[in-house]
Amino acid sequence: MKLHQIIRIACLACALLGAAAAAHAEETAPAKMLVYISPQEYTYSIKLWHYFDDYWFKQGPAVEPVALETLGAEYGDVKMCEANNAGNTLVWIKPRMYYNPQMGTYYGEITADVFTGSGKAIGTYVGESRKLGFLDVYPERQVETTYRLAMQNLLVKMKADQAIQTAITDGISVGETKSPCAMVAVLPPAKPNDLNYFFKRLSPN
Repeated sequence: MKLHQIIRIACLACALLGAAAAAHAEETAPAKMLVYISPQEYTYSIKLWHYFDDYWFKQGPAVEPVALETLGAEYGDVKMCEANNAGNTLVWIKPRMYYNPQMGTYYGEITADVFTGSGKAIGTYVGESRKLGFLDVYPERQVETTYRLAMQNLLVKMKADQAIQTAITDGISVGETKSPCAMVAVLPPAKPNDLNYFFKRLSPN
């Protein structure tokens, strides 16, 4: 075999090994943040009620793109929990939506239980929003906007907690086991940092 053929084969082998290593690193590198939404939010619909109009929708498909976009714009590498992928932090998103027919107002609430990548609770944060709107006029758009405002309010509270920033930047300590996404549903609830739930949703003020 000629020398140039040997060199060509060696270069090809090195390129293939490099590509395989890069692909493996990409697959195994933990995301900065993984987002979990309960499967029930994709299965069961909730009803927003008005005197003459009802609007049924599933919260999972409505809040998922809003959560990914909002958190991704702030933290960059944000993914949905799938299979056994791992991340530096785990965020369990729990959406709620209300409609007050007397006030013609949408009320959104998004609770986020935040954990380190090994499953240690960091805290619970609640984002709230309200939006004037009629239930019979583009309700899907009204719901999206209400969730988006709630996510923005939630993000402000998350950014104020240095423990989240540290977990995102540093990841887990050496020797700790990363908790796969499949385990998020059985993680213990974090201790609430914000208990200002939506008790005022039926109030005009």
